[in-house]
Amino acid sequence: MKKFFAIALVFAALLFTVACSSDKSESTENQTPNYLILYYSQTGATKQVAGELQKALGADIEAIEAEVPYDGTYDETVQRGLQERQEGVIPAILPIKSDLANYDTIFVAYPVWFGTYAQPIVGLVNKYDFADKTIVPIVTFGSGGLNSSSADLQAALPKAKVINGYGVRNARVAKAAQELDRFLKANGYVEGEVEQIADYSEQQPLTEEQSAIYHQATDDYPFPLGTPVTVGERTTSTSHDYKYVVETQGADGQTTSGVVYVTVENANPVPEFTSVER
Repeated sequence: MKKFFAIALVFAALLFTVACSSDKSESTENQTPNYLILYYSQTGATKQVAGELQKALGADIEAIEAEVPYDGTYDETVQRGLQERQEGVIPAILPIKSDLANYDTIFVAYPVWFGTYAQPIVGLVNKYDFADKTIVPIVTFGSGGLNSSSADLQAALPKAKVINGYGVRNARVAKAAQELDRFLKANGYVEGEVEQIADYSEQQPLTEEQSAIYHQATDDYPFPLGTPVTVGERTTSTSHDYKYVVETQGADGQTTSGVVYVTVENANPVPEFTSVER
């Protein structure tokens, strides 16, 4: 009888261990990822986008602040930022309250300055250790800079993994919530299905209509974006999109190429350029 009870106790203990292991595994699988959003905003546009991101993710969020704020006029801010970059100055930032050790994925939101991340983000990446973190750039810009600033982030954080992010022009910030919804679902950050969008067609010489659409979308931009040479197209359920290869002449007199993206939405068929890649 004693032997029988001993065996029963061992068997019960084994069942308890298996049950606990199963519960732990299930709990881990169902656990909501713990995301952090760190953002720097100069004009309020990036703050607005970061706020939409926080609402969609339910993530923790914190602002990055420079010890000496960039609160001058536009020209003064440009002059200060350019001088700091030329002289290799790393601007000091106020300490962040978030414990980075608690997060595996960190969304870093910032405006693009001089083709890369804004100066306060220089202070952030130099002050804190992002080793083994996954970094998702969330970018606002006048014309472009998502790809170039992401590459610069990866170079500055070689022990982190910088992955594809999201960018939006300041002129189109009102579209950020809708576009972020697609971005987050398409990349598995939130649940939901999204439309599978086809690639652009092969580049072809421009028609008069395609040329007119390009100029309608870009002529009011204060800086030259280049002369369109060829174009590819695609159609989605909500828009018709164009990918223009353009040529520009640099300060050194050399001709360089770039890409300008334009969209014409079904609901508002006024051409808008969405980003530039150089």
